[in-house]
Amino acid sequence: MNPRSAPNLPGGMLLALAGLLAVVMAFGVRAEVRVSVADTDPSGESVLGRDEPFFVRVRFASDEPVSIWVRPFRHGEPVLHVKTNASGRHAGTGYALGWFSLDDASEVDEVRIRVGGGNPYREWVAATVPVNVAGTGRPAPTRARAPWVDELQHAEDSARREAQRRQMSAPVTTGERLLMSGFMLATLALLVGGLAVPALAMRRWRGGWRIAAAVPAALMAFVVLRIVVGTTIDPTSHNLWPFEILVWGVVALLILALIALARRLTGSRV
Repeated sequence: MNPRSAPNLPGGMLLALAGLLAVVMAFGVRAEVRVSVADTDPSGESVLGRDEPFFVRVRFASDEPVSIWVRPFRHGEPVLHVKTNASGRHAGTGYALGWFSLDDASEVDEVRIRVGGGNPYREWVAATVPVNVAGTGRPAPTRARAPWVDELQHAEDSARREAQRRQMSAPVTTGERLLMSGFMLATLALLVGGLAVPALAMRRWRGGWRIAAAVPAALMAFVVLRIVVGTTIDPTSHNLWPFEILVWGVVALLILALIALARRLTGSRV
């Protein structure tokens, strides 16, 4: 036997080894993400009023787009009753703006920088910084912000508007058209059904059953009237009105179905 010859492995074993190697490479090689706290405003030794932001200037370096969040902690536990920043996607090198504010009197002894991204998606704590921040729960005094806060806020607002513009200008796929058409047809069907089906029951039934059928009809009519009046006063008051129609249309039909079931079980024909 030639000692330099490769072992003759079965084809199935070679495929299994190749698959295992691919899995190891996929999970073993991750894009490098580094974050650190470059500055805070106010300082890490501060007293905050109610809803007064504590800004964090996060330095990042990432080979892939990631989201970056700032979260306050106390004794290793998340601080409750707070507001925290949302995040766009950050890649390359630069600075991201994170912040939190306290709703009531509380204390923060640690700020954690959380990162989310990758394929497959994952989230992890990439950096921590000790602080000594106390919240008073009382209205905050007016004070000037550090210049970098406004600069980063302006940059992130511009990036958000650009992302929205690209999303709006992106061509609509056939699947998206079909989904939207189906959604609007379902909304129309539940709007008509939520009004017409109870009205038909009111026409056919008699006595107390007719009054009972009027309940889902009145409910659906109230929902529609509320949307019409609300949007007349404030056009932005019912931006999600199709979902209101969907939800209450289903509720109205379910109520009518329960009434019809009770009518059948009692053997009533009036």
